[in-house]
Amino acid sequence: MKDATPSMYPPAMDREDVPEVAIVGGGIIGLTLALGLNKRGINAKVYEQARSLREIGAGVAFTANAVRCMEQIDPRLVTALRSVATSNGDPNNPNDHLQWVDGFNVDPEHPEDEKLLYKLYAGPRGFEGCHRAHFLDALLKVVPEGVLQFGKRLANVVEQDEEEKVKLEFEDGTVAEADAVIGCDGIKSRVRELMFGSENPVSHPTYTHKIAYRGLIPMDKAVEAVGESKAKNQHMHLGPQAHLLHFPVANQKLMNVVAFAPDPEEWEDSKTFVAPATRRDVEKVFAGWGTTVRSIVSLLPNDLDKWAVFDSSTFPVPCYNKGRICIAGDAAHAAAPHHGAGAGIGVEDALCLSALLDKAASVIQDDKASKSQALKLAFITFNTIRRKRTQWLVQSSHDVCEIYEWNHPKTGSDPDKCFEEIRRRSHKIWYFDYEDMVRESSESFEWRVVIQALVNGDRKVDLPTLEQMRGGDDSESDSVSDSSIATPTESRPNSPMQGLKLVTGAKAQSIGTVKQDSQIV
Repeated sequence: MKDATPSMYPPAMDREDVPEVAIVGGGIIGLTLALGLNKRGINAKVYEQARSLREIGAGVAFTANAVRCMEQIDPRLVTALRSVATSNGDPNNPNDHLQWVDGFNVDPEHPEDEKLLYKLYAGPRGFEGCHRAHFLDALLKVVPEGVLQFGKRLANVVEQDEEEKVKLEFEDGTVAEADAVIGCDGIKSRVRELMFGSENPVSHPTYTHKIAYRGLIPMDKAVEAVGESKAKNQHMHLGPQAHLLHFPVANQKLMNVVAFAPDPEEWEDSKTFVAPATRRDVEKVFAGWGTTVRSIVSLLPNDLDKWAVFDSSTFPVPCYNKGRICIAGDAAHAAAPHHGAGAGIGVEDALCLSALLDKAASVIQDDKASKSQALKLAFITFNTIRRKRTQWLVQSSHDVCEIYEWNHPKTGSDPDKCFEEIRRRSHKIWYFDYEDMVRESSESFEWRVVIQALVNGDRKVDLPTLEQMRGGDDSESDSVSDSSIATPTESRPNSPMQGLKLVTGAKAQSIGTVKQDSQIV
Protein backbone atom coordinates (compact mmCIF):
# COMPACT_ATOMS: atom_id res chain seq x y z
CA MET A 1 0.00 0.00 0.00
CA LYS A 2 1.34 3.41 -0.93
CA ASP A 3 0.25 6.97 -1.43
CA ALA A 4 -0.60 6.81 -5.09
CA THR A 5 -3.09 9.68 -5.21
CA PRO A 6 -2.36 11.54 -8.45
CA SER A 7 -2.52 15.31 -8.59
CA MET A 8 -5.88 15.26 -10.41
CA TYR A 9 -7.56 14.07 -7.21
CA PRO A 10 -7.84 16.47 -4.26
CA PRO A 11 -6.29 15.14 -1.07
CA ALA A 12 -8.60 14.51 1.85
CA MET A 13 -8.98 17.82 3.65
CA ASP A 14 -8.03 18.57 7.24
CA ARG A 15 -10.57 21.37 7.82
CA GLU A 16 -12.84 20.89 10.82
CA ASP A 17 -15.99 21.19 8.70
CA VAL A 18 -15.00 18.25 6.49
CA PRO A 19 -16.54 15.03 7.85
CA GLU A 20 -14.35 12.16 8.96
CA VAL A 21 -15.75 8.75 8.05
CA ALA A 22 -14.74 5.42 9.57
CA ILE A 23 -15.28 2.38 7.35
CA VAL A 24 -15.36 -0.95 9.15
CA GLY A 25 -14.17 -3.73 6.85
CA GLY A 26 -11.34 -3.73 4.32
CA GLY A 27 -12.85 -5.94 1.64
CA ILE A 28 -13.67 -4.91 -1.91
CA ILE A 29 -16.60 -2.65 -0.98
CA GLY A 30 -14.84 -1.03 1.98
CA LEU A 31 -11.79 -0.10 -0.08
CA THR A 32 -13.93 0.98 -3.03
CA LEU A 33 -15.89 3.35 -0.80
CA ALA A 34 -12.72 4.68 0.81
CA LEU A 35 -11.27 5.55 -2.59
CA GLY A 36 -14.53 7.23 -3.60
CA LEU A 37 -14.64 9.37 -0.46
CA ASN A 38 -10.97 10.30 -0.54
CA LYS A 39 -11.27 11.29 -4.20
CA ARG A 40 -13.97 13.75 -3.14
CA GLY A 41 -11.82 15.23 -0.40
CA ILE A 42 -13.55 13.43 2.47
CA ASN A 43 -11.38 11.94 5.19
CA ALA A 44 -12.03 8.19 5.24
CA LYS A 45 -10.21 5.54 7.22
CA VAL A 46 -10.71 1.79 6.95
CA TYR A 47 -10.47 -0.53 9.95
CA GLU A 48 -9.91 -4.19 9.05
CA GLN A 49 -9.94 -6.95 11.66
CA ALA A 50 -7.48 -9.22 9.82
CA ARG A 51 -3.72 -8.83 10.16
CA SER A 52 -3.44 -8.67 6.38
CA LEU A 53 -5.86 -8.68 3.48
CA ARG A 54 -6.39 -12.25 2.41
CA GLU A 55 -9.89 -12.26 0.94
CA ILE A 56 -11.01 -15.84 0.60
CA GLY A 57 -13.00 -17.10 -2.35
CA ALA A 58 -11.97 -18.38 -5.72
CA GLY A 59 -13.41 -15.71 -7.96
CA VAL A 60 -15.61 -12.65 -8.34
CA ALA A 61 -17.13 -11.12 -11.46
CA PHE A 62 -18.48 -7.67 -12.32
CA THR A 63 -21.04 -6.66 -14.92
CA ALA A 64 -20.37 -3.89 -17.42
CA ASN A 65 -22.70 -1.66 -15.41
CA ALA A 66 -20.77 -2.31 -12.19
CA VAL A 67 -17.57 -1.36 -14.00
CA ARG A 68 -19.17 1.90 -15.14
CA CYS A 69 -20.10 2.60 -11.51
CA MET A 70 -16.44 2.08 -10.59
CA GLU A 71 -15.50 4.64 -13.22
CA GLN A 72 -17.81 7.17 -11.55
CA ILE A 73 -16.45 6.40 -8.08
CA ASP A 74 -12.78 6.60 -9.07
CA PRO A 75 -11.29 5.59 -12.47
CA ARG A 76 -8.40 3.94 -10.66
CA LEU A 77 -10.82 1.19 -9.61
CA VAL A 78 -11.31 0.18 -13.24
CA THR A 79 -7.57 0.27 -13.86
CA ALA A 80 -7.02 -1.97 -10.85
CA LEU A 81 -9.75 -4.40 -11.91
CA ARG A 82 -8.55 -4.71 -15.49
CA SER A 83 -4.99 -5.31 -14.37
CA VAL A 84 -6.17 -8.65 -12.95
CA ALA A 85 -9.54 -9.38 -14.63
CA THR A 86 -10.39 -11.75 -17.44
CA SER A 87 -13.25 -11.56 -19.92
CA ASN A 88 -14.85 -14.33 -21.92
CA GLY A 89 -12.97 -15.77 -24.90
CA ASP A 90 -10.06 -14.03 -26.60
CA PRO A 91 -9.10 -11.00 -24.48
CA ASN A 92 -8.82 -8.95 -27.69
CA ASN A 93 -12.23 -10.11 -28.94
CA PRO A 94 -14.21 -11.15 -25.86
CA ASN A 95 -17.51 -12.97 -26.01
CA ASP A 96 -19.90 -10.60 -24.27
CA HIS A 97 -22.77 -13.06 -23.78
CA LEU A 98 -23.74 -15.28 -20.87
CA GLN A 99 -24.87 -18.75 -21.86
CA TRP A 100 -27.10 -21.30 -20.14
CA VAL A 101 -26.95 -24.89 -21.35
CA ASP A 102 -28.74 -28.13 -20.51
CA GLY A 103 -26.12 -29.99 -18.52
CA PHE A 104 -28.36 -32.91 -17.64
CA ASN A 105 -30.10 -34.28 -20.73
CA VAL A 106 -27.92 -36.00 -23.31
CA ASP A 107 -28.32 -36.62 -27.04
CA PRO A 108 -27.35 -40.30 -27.42
CA GLU A 109 -25.86 -39.65 -30.86
CA HIS A 110 -23.78 -36.69 -29.65
CA PRO A 111 -23.28 -37.16 -25.89
CA GLU A 112 -20.54 -34.53 -25.75
CA ASP A 113 -22.89 -31.79 -27.00
CA GLU A 114 -25.07 -29.69 -24.70
CA LYS A 115 -28.20 -27.92 -25.86
CA LEU A 116 -27.92 -24.14 -25.67
CA LEU A 117 -30.99 -23.01 -23.74
CA TYR A 118 -30.50 -19.26 -23.39
CA LYS A 119 -28.01 -16.60 -24.39
CA LEU A 120 -28.03 -13.03 -23.12
CA TYR A 121 -25.92 -10.03 -24.07
CA ALA A 122 -24.19 -8.83 -20.90
CA GLY A 123 -22.77 -5.54 -22.15
CA PRO A 124 -19.26 -4.67 -23.40
CA ARG A 125 -16.74 -7.31 -22.31
CA GLY A 126 -19.55 -9.23 -20.58
CA PHE A 127 -18.69 -10.22 -17.01
CA GLU A 128 -15.11 -9.42 -16.02
CA GLY A 129 -13.89 -12.02 -13.55
CA CYS A 130 -10.87 -12.24 -11.30
CA HIS A 131 -9.64 -13.82 -8.10
CA ARG A 132 -10.80 -11.74 -5.13
CA ALA A 133 -7.34 -11.67 -3.59
CA HIS A 134 -5.79 -10.45 -6.84
CA PHE A 135 -8.25 -7.55 -7.05
CA LEU A 136 -7.60 -6.60 -3.43
CA ASP A 137 -3.86 -6.59 -4.08
CA ALA A 138 -4.43 -4.24 -7.01
CA LEU A 139 -6.62 -1.96 -4.88
CA LEU A 140 -4.00 -1.76 -2.15
CA LYS A 141 -1.58 -0.21 -4.64
CA VAL A 142 -3.80 2.87 -5.00
CA VAL A 143 -5.11 3.22 -1.45
CA PRO A 144 -3.27 6.19 0.12
CA GLU A 145 -0.90 5.54 2.99
CA GLY A 146 -2.58 5.69 6.39
CA VAL A 147 -6.11 5.03 5.15
CA LEU A 148 -6.16 1.31 6.01
CA GLN A 149 -5.41 -0.09 9.47
CA PHE A 150 -5.11 -3.83 10.11
CA GLY A 151 -5.77 -5.82 13.27
CA LYS A 152 -8.80 -3.73 14.26
CA ARG A 153 -11.56 -6.08 15.34
CA LEU A 154 -14.55 -3.95 16.32
CA ALA A 155 -15.90 -4.42 19.85
CA ASN A 156 -18.35 -1.53 20.14
CA VAL A 157 -19.60 1.65 18.51
CA VAL A 158 -20.86 4.48 20.70
CA GLU A 159 -22.76 7.39 19.20
CA GLN A 160 -22.28 10.19 21.69
CA ASP A 161 -23.96 13.58 21.94
CA GLU A 162 -25.25 15.29 18.82
CA GLU A 163 -22.12 17.14 17.75
CA GLU A 164 -19.54 14.82 19.31
CA LYS A 165 -17.65 12.15 17.42
CA VAL A 166 -18.83 8.57 17.14
CA LYS A 167 -16.48 6.36 19.14
CA LEU A 168 -15.18 3.01 17.83
CA GLU A 169 -13.78 0.64 20.43
CA PHE A 170 -11.59 -2.26 19.24
CA GLU A 171 -10.76 -5.53 20.93
CA ASP A 172 -7.07 -4.61 21.13
CA GLY A 173 -8.02 -1.82 23.56
CA THR A 174 -7.58 1.05 21.13
CA VAL A 175 -10.21 3.66 20.35
CA ALA A 176 -10.90 5.70 17.22
CA GLU A 177 -13.32 8.53 16.57
CA ALA A 178 -15.15 9.69 13.47
CA ASP A 179 -18.12 11.82 12.51
CA ALA A 180 -19.83 8.80 10.92
CA VAL A 181 -19.35 5.04 10.72
CA ILE A 182 -20.13 2.80 7.74
CA GLY A 183 -20.10 -0.96 8.18
CA CYS A 184 -18.76 -2.73 5.10
CA ASP A 185 -17.84 -5.75 7.18
CA GLY A 186 -19.64 -8.42 5.24
CA ILE A 187 -22.25 -11.05 5.86
CA LYS A 188 -21.24 -11.54 9.52
CA SER A 189 -21.21 -7.79 10.15
CA ARG A 190 -20.34 -6.65 13.66
CA VAL A 191 -21.70 -3.18 12.87
CA ARG A 192 -25.08 -4.67 11.97
CA GLU A 193 -25.08 -6.67 15.20
CA LEU A 194 -24.36 -3.54 17.23
CA MET A 195 -27.11 -1.63 15.44
CA PHE A 196 -29.85 -4.20 16.04
CA GLY A 197 -28.65 -6.33 18.97
CA SER A 198 -27.03 -9.75 19.12
CA GLU A 199 -30.33 -11.48 19.99
CA ASN A 200 -32.14 -10.00 17.00
CA PRO A 201 -32.35 -12.51 14.11
CA VAL A 202 -31.62 -9.77 11.56
CA SER A 203 -28.11 -9.57 13.02
CA HIS A 204 -27.23 -13.04 11.72
CA PRO A 205 -27.43 -14.63 8.26
CA THR A 206 -29.33 -17.87 7.73
CA TYR A 207 -28.39 -21.06 5.93
CA THR A 208 -30.05 -21.56 2.53
CA HIS A 209 -29.33 -25.30 2.51
CA LYS A 210 -27.19 -24.92 -0.59
CA ILE A 211 -23.51 -25.81 -0.85
CA ALA A 212 -21.06 -24.40 -3.37
CA TYR A 213 -18.08 -26.58 -4.26
CA ARG A 214 -15.33 -24.34 -5.61
CA GLY A 215 -12.20 -25.21 -7.52
CA LEU A 216 -9.76 -24.06 -10.20
CA ILE A 217 -8.79 -26.08 -13.26
CA PRO A 218 -5.74 -25.34 -15.47
CA MET A 219 -7.07 -23.95 -18.74
CA ASP A 220 -5.06 -26.30 -20.95
CA LYS A 221 -6.68 -29.32 -19.27
CA ALA A 222 -10.13 -27.74 -19.51
CA VAL A 223 -9.68 -27.04 -23.23
CA GLU A 224 -8.58 -30.61 -23.82
CA ALA A 225 -11.65 -31.96 -22.02
CA VAL A 226 -14.49 -29.72 -23.28
CA GLY A 227 -13.06 -27.69 -26.15
CA GLU A 228 -11.67 -24.17 -26.34
CA SER A 229 -14.94 -22.32 -26.87
CA LYS A 230 -16.66 -23.88 -23.89
CA ALA A 231 -13.65 -23.70 -21.60
CA LYS A 232 -12.80 -20.06 -22.30
CA ASN A 233 -16.33 -18.68 -22.12
CA GLN A 234 -18.76 -18.49 -19.24
CA HIS A 235 -21.37 -21.27 -19.15
CA MET A 236 -24.09 -22.17 -16.68
CA HIS A 237 -24.97 -25.88 -16.82
CA LEU A 238 -28.56 -26.40 -15.64
CA GLY A 239 -30.31 -29.48 -14.33
CA PRO A 240 -32.56 -30.86 -11.58
CA GLN A 241 -31.70 -29.87 -8.00
CA ALA A 242 -28.18 -28.64 -8.87
CA HIS A 243 -26.22 -26.51 -11.34
CA LEU A 244 -22.62 -25.80 -12.29
CA LEU A 245 -21.01 -22.53 -13.37
CA HIS A 246 -17.59 -21.91 -14.85
CA PHE A 247 -15.76 -18.88 -16.25
CA PRO A 248 -12.15 -18.00 -17.10
CA VAL A 249 -9.87 -16.20 -14.64
CA ALA A 250 -6.16 -15.35 -14.35
CA ASN A 251 -5.88 -14.08 -17.92
CA GLN A 252 -7.39 -17.27 -19.35
CA LYS A 253 -4.89 -19.46 -17.52
CA LEU A 254 -7.47 -20.97 -15.17
CA MET A 255 -11.11 -22.01 -15.33
CA ASN A 256 -13.03 -21.17 -12.15
CA VAL A 257 -15.67 -23.79 -11.33
CA VAL A 258 -18.54 -23.42 -8.86
CA ALA A 259 -20.88 -26.40 -8.45
CA PHE A 260 -24.06 -25.86 -6.42
CA ALA A 261 -25.79 -28.73 -4.63
CA PRO A 262 -28.58 -29.09 -2.04
CA ASP A 263 -27.87 -29.86 1.60
CA PRO A 264 -30.80 -31.04 3.76
CA GLU A 265 -28.75 -30.85 6.96
CA GLU A 266 -28.08 -27.85 9.18
CA TRP A 267 -24.69 -26.15 9.00
CA GLU A 268 -22.97 -26.97 12.26
CA ASP A 269 -20.25 -24.32 12.56
CA SER A 270 -21.62 -20.77 12.55
CA LYS A 271 -18.13 -19.29 12.89
CA THR A 272 -16.98 -20.45 9.47
CA PHE A 273 -18.90 -21.09 6.28
CA VAL A 274 -16.15 -23.18 4.67
CA ALA A 275 -15.42 -26.87 5.20
CA PRO A 276 -13.16 -29.41 3.47
CA ALA A 277 -14.61 -31.58 0.72
CA THR A 278 -13.40 -33.95 -1.99
CA ARG A 279 -13.91 -34.32 -5.70
CA ARG A 280 -15.77 -37.54 -4.96
CA ASP A 281 -18.44 -35.50 -3.13
CA VAL A 282 -19.07 -33.48 -6.29
CA GLU A 283 -19.02 -36.56 -8.52
CA LYS A 284 -21.86 -38.05 -6.47
CA VAL A 285 -24.01 -34.96 -7.01
CA PHE A 286 -23.54 -34.96 -10.79
CA ALA A 287 -23.30 -38.72 -11.37
CA GLY A 288 -26.35 -38.85 -13.66
CA TRP A 289 -25.55 -35.71 -15.62
CA GLY A 290 -24.24 -35.22 -19.15
CA THR A 291 -20.75 -35.95 -20.42
CA THR A 292 -19.54 -32.33 -20.36
CA VAL A 293 -20.45 -31.69 -16.73
CA ARG A 294 -18.94 -34.98 -15.59
CA SER A 295 -15.75 -34.20 -17.54
CA ILE A 296 -15.42 -30.82 -15.82
CA VAL A 297 -16.00 -32.36 -12.39
CA SER A 298 -13.36 -35.02 -13.07
CA LEU A 299 -10.73 -32.28 -13.48
CA LEU A 300 -11.33 -30.71 -10.07
CA PRO A 301 -8.61 -31.20 -7.45
CA ASN A 302 -8.98 -34.22 -5.18
CA ASP A 303 -9.21 -31.92 -2.15
CA LEU A 304 -11.31 -28.79 -2.37
CA ASP A 305 -13.58 -26.58 -0.29
CA LYS A 306 -17.32 -26.56 0.10
CA TRP A 307 -18.95 -23.26 0.97
CA ALA A 308 -22.20 -22.99 2.86
CA VAL A 309 -24.46 -20.48 1.13
CA PHE A 310 -25.90 -18.09 3.71
CA ASP A 311 -27.97 -14.99 3.02
CA SER A 312 -30.24 -12.44 4.70
CA SER A 313 -33.49 -13.34 2.92
CA THR A 314 -35.20 -14.91 5.95
CA PHE A 315 -34.57 -11.98 8.31
CA PRO A 316 -33.84 -8.80 6.32
CA VAL A 317 -32.77 -5.73 8.26
CA PRO A 318 -35.56 -3.13 8.59
CA CYS A 319 -33.24 -0.27 7.61
CA TYR A 320 -29.60 0.43 6.76
CA ASN A 321 -29.09 3.44 9.01
CA LYS A 322 -29.20 4.40 12.66
CA GLY A 323 -28.15 7.94 13.44
CA ARG A 324 -24.64 8.46 12.09
CA ILE A 325 -24.08 4.72 11.64
CA CYS A 326 -24.82 2.94 8.39
CA ILE A 327 -24.27 -0.46 6.74
CA ALA A 328 -23.63 -1.24 3.07
CA GLY A 329 -22.77 -4.18 0.83
CA ASP A 330 -23.19 -7.66 2.30
CA ALA A 331 -23.45 -6.16 5.78
CA ALA A 332 -26.80 -4.70 4.70
CA HIS A 333 -28.06 -7.15 2.08
CA ALA A 334 -26.17 -10.43 1.91
CA ALA A 335 -27.39 -12.31 -1.16
CA ALA A 336 -26.69 -15.82 -2.39
CA PRO A 337 -24.24 -15.79 -5.33
CA HIS A 338 -26.63 -17.13 -7.99
CA HIS A 339 -26.95 -13.82 -9.87
CA GLY A 340 -23.22 -13.17 -9.64
CA ALA A 341 -24.14 -9.63 -8.63
CA GLY A 342 -23.44 -9.24 -4.92
CA ALA A 343 -20.15 -7.39 -5.36
CA GLY A 344 -21.54 -5.27 -8.19
CA ILE A 345 -24.54 -4.19 -6.13
CA GLY A 346 -22.12 -3.30 -3.35
CA VAL A 347 -20.25 -1.08 -5.81
CA GLU A 348 -23.56 0.69 -6.50
CA ASP A 349 -23.86 1.28 -2.74
CA ALA A 350 -20.37 2.78 -2.70
CA LEU A 351 -21.24 5.13 -5.56
CA CYS A 352 -24.44 6.25 -3.82
CA LEU A 353 -22.66 6.86 -0.51
CA SER A 354 -19.77 8.68 -2.19
CA ALA A 355 -22.19 11.04 -3.92
CA LEU A 356 -24.31 11.60 -0.81
CA LEU A 357 -21.40 12.27 1.52
CA ASP A 358 -19.95 14.64 -1.06
CA LYS A 359 -23.24 16.56 -0.96
CA ALA A 360 -23.24 16.42 2.84
CA ALA A 361 -19.74 17.90 2.95
CA SER A 362 -20.88 20.79 0.75
CA VAL A 363 -23.92 21.43 2.95
CA ILE A 364 -21.75 21.44 6.07
CA GLN A 365 -19.19 23.82 4.58
CA ASP A 366 -21.94 26.19 3.41
CA ASP A 367 -23.45 26.14 6.94
CA LYS A 368 -26.80 24.88 5.65
CA ALA A 369 -26.89 22.10 8.24
CA SER A 370 -24.82 20.95 11.15
CA LYS A 371 -22.33 18.18 10.54
CA SER A 372 -24.35 15.70 12.56
CA GLN A 373 -27.62 16.54 10.83
CA ALA A 374 -26.12 16.41 7.35
CA LEU A 375 -24.58 12.99 7.93
CA LYS A 376 -27.78 11.58 9.43
CA LEU A 377 -29.79 12.88 6.48
CA ALA A 378 -27.27 11.39 4.04
CA PHE A 379 -27.68 7.96 5.64
CA ILE A 380 -31.48 8.29 5.75
CA THR A 381 -31.41 9.08 2.04
CA PHE A 382 -29.10 6.14 1.33
CA ASN A 383 -31.54 3.80 3.05
CA THR A 384 -34.48 5.24 1.13
CA ILE A 385 -32.76 5.04 -2.25
CA ARG A 386 -31.00 1.69 -1.95
CA ARG A 387 -33.07 -0.60 0.25
CA LYS A 388 -35.76 -1.66 -2.23
CA ARG A 389 -33.36 -2.65 -5.01
CA THR A 390 -30.87 -4.40 -2.77
CA GLN A 391 -33.52 -6.38 -0.90
CA TRP A 392 -35.03 -7.37 -4.24
CA LEU A 393 -31.62 -8.79 -5.20
CA VAL A 394 -31.48 -10.88 -2.02
CA GLN A 395 -34.84 -12.49 -2.79
CA SER A 396 -34.23 -12.80 -6.53
CA SER A 397 -30.90 -14.53 -5.95
CA HIS A 398 -32.76 -17.14 -3.93
CA ASP A 399 -35.48 -17.50 -6.59
CA VAL A 400 -33.19 -17.69 -9.61
CA CYS A 401 -31.38 -20.66 -8.08
CA GLU A 402 -34.71 -22.50 -8.04
CA ILE A 403 -35.21 -21.54 -11.69
CA TYR A 404 -31.75 -22.82 -12.67
CA GLU A 405 -32.53 -26.11 -10.96
CA TRP A 406 -35.99 -26.53 -12.53
CA ASN A 407 -37.59 -26.29 -9.13
CA HIS A 408 -39.42 -22.94 -9.18
CA PRO A 409 -43.22 -23.34 -8.98
CA LYS A 410 -43.85 -20.75 -11.72
CA THR A 411 -41.38 -22.11 -14.26
CA GLY A 412 -40.59 -25.75 -13.53
CA SER A 413 -38.44 -27.10 -16.37
CA ASP A 414 -40.29 -25.15 -19.09
CA PRO A 415 -37.44 -23.53 -21.06
CA ASP A 416 -39.51 -20.59 -22.29
CA LYS A 417 -40.79 -19.69 -18.83
CA CYS A 418 -37.32 -20.14 -17.33
CA PHE A 419 -35.73 -17.93 -19.96
CA GLU A 420 -38.26 -15.15 -19.51
CA GLU A 421 -37.63 -15.06 -15.76
CA ILE A 422 -33.85 -15.23 -16.14
CA ARG A 423 -33.89 -12.49 -18.78
CA ARG A 424 -36.14 -10.20 -16.75
CA ARG A 425 -34.18 -10.59 -13.55
CA SER A 426 -30.77 -10.32 -15.23
CA HIS A 427 -31.70 -7.18 -17.14
CA LYS A 428 -32.95 -5.54 -13.94
CA ILE A 429 -29.43 -5.98 -12.57
CA TRP A 430 -27.39 -5.26 -15.68
CA TYR A 431 -29.24 -2.20 -17.02
CA PHE A 432 -29.67 -0.28 -13.80
CA ASP A 433 -29.61 3.50 -14.31
CA TYR A 434 -26.88 4.45 -11.83
CA GLU A 435 -26.85 8.05 -13.08
CA ASP A 436 -30.51 8.37 -12.14
CA MET A 437 -29.70 6.84 -8.75
CA VAL A 438 -27.09 9.53 -8.11
CA ARG A 439 -29.43 12.26 -9.32
CA GLU A 440 -32.35 11.01 -7.23
CA SER A 441 -30.10 10.65 -4.19
CA SER A 442 -28.88 14.20 -4.55
CA GLU A 443 -32.36 15.68 -4.96
CA SER A 444 -33.81 13.63 -2.11
CA PHE A 445 -30.98 14.64 0.22
CA GLU A 446 -31.29 18.31 -0.69
CA TRP A 447 -35.00 18.36 0.05
CA ARG A 448 -34.41 16.67 3.37
CA VAL A 449 -31.93 19.40 4.24
CA VAL A 450 -34.53 22.04 3.34
CA ILE A 451 -37.20 20.37 5.45
CA GLN A 452 -34.81 19.82 8.36
CA ALA A 453 -33.91 23.50 8.26
CA LEU A 454 -37.60 24.37 8.47
CA VAL A 455 -38.28 22.18 11.49
CA ASN A 456 -35.15 23.14 13.46
CA GLY A 457 -35.88 25.63 16.21
CA ASP A 458 -32.60 27.49 15.74
CA ARG A 459 -32.50 27.64 11.94
CA LYS A 460 -35.00 29.13 9.54
CA VAL A 461 -35.31 29.22 5.75
CA ASP A 462 -35.63 32.45 3.84
CA LEU A 463 -39.13 31.63 2.57
CA PRO A 464 -39.11 33.65 -0.66
CA THR A 465 -35.99 31.73 -1.64
CA LEU A 466 -37.80 28.48 -0.96
CA GLU A 467 -40.72 29.68 -3.11
CA GLN A 468 -38.27 30.49 -5.88
CA MET A 469 -36.85 27.01 -5.64
CA ARG A 470 -40.34 25.63 -6.16
CA GLY A 471 -40.31 27.26 -9.56
CA GLY A 472 -42.46 30.29 -8.64
CA ASP A 473 -41.73 33.99 -8.37
CA ASP A 474 -40.65 34.87 -4.85
CA SER A 475 -42.13 38.34 -5.22
CA GLU A 476 -45.65 36.89 -5.48
CA SER A 477 -45.72 34.97 -2.23
CA ASP A 478 -44.60 35.61 1.31
CA SER A 479 -46.00 32.44 2.86
CA VAL A 480 -45.35 28.75 2.61
CA SER A 481 -47.99 26.06 2.22
CA ASP A 482 -47.84 22.48 3.43
CA SER A 483 -47.29 21.22 -0.11
CA SER A 484 -44.25 23.42 -0.59
CA ILE A 485 -42.21 21.53 1.97
CA ALA A 486 -43.26 18.02 0.98
CA THR A 487 -40.64 15.83 -0.63
CA PRO A 488 -41.33 16.09 -4.38
CA THR A 489 -42.47 13.09 -6.38
CA GLU A 490 -41.25 14.52 -9.67
CA SER A 491 -38.28 16.62 -10.74
CA ARG A 492 -38.23 20.32 -9.92
CA PRO A 493 -37.00 23.00 -12.34
CA ASN A 494 -34.23 23.98 -9.95
CA SER A 495 -32.17 22.14 -7.39
CA PRO A 496 -33.58 22.97 -3.95
CA MET A 497 -30.13 23.91 -2.68
CA GLN A 498 -29.63 26.61 -5.32
CA GLY A 499 -30.04 29.87 -3.46
CA LEU A 500 -30.96 28.23 -0.16
CA LYS A 501 -30.29 30.69 2.60
CA LEU A 502 -30.58 29.88 6.28
CA VAL A 503 -31.24 32.94 8.39
CA THR A 504 -31.61 33.44 12.12
CA GLY A 505 -32.70 36.13 14.52
CA ALA A 506 -34.48 39.24 13.23
CA LYS A 507 -34.19 38.25 9.56
CA ALA A 508 -35.97 34.95 10.08
CA GLN A 509 -39.66 34.65 9.30
CA SER A 510 -41.54 32.83 12.01
CA ILE A 511 -42.98 29.48 10.98
CA GLY A 512 -43.42 28.08 14.46
CA THR A 513 -41.04 26.08 16.56
CA VAL A 514 -40.09 22.44 16.65
CA LYS A 515 -38.04 20.56 19.20
CA GLN A 516 -34.30 20.84 18.70
CA ASP A 517 -33.88 17.11 18.15
CA SER A 518 -36.45 16.83 15.35
CA GLN A 519 -35.22 14.75 12.43
CA ILE A 520 -36.57 14.02 8.99
CA VAL A 521 -37.16 10.32 8.36
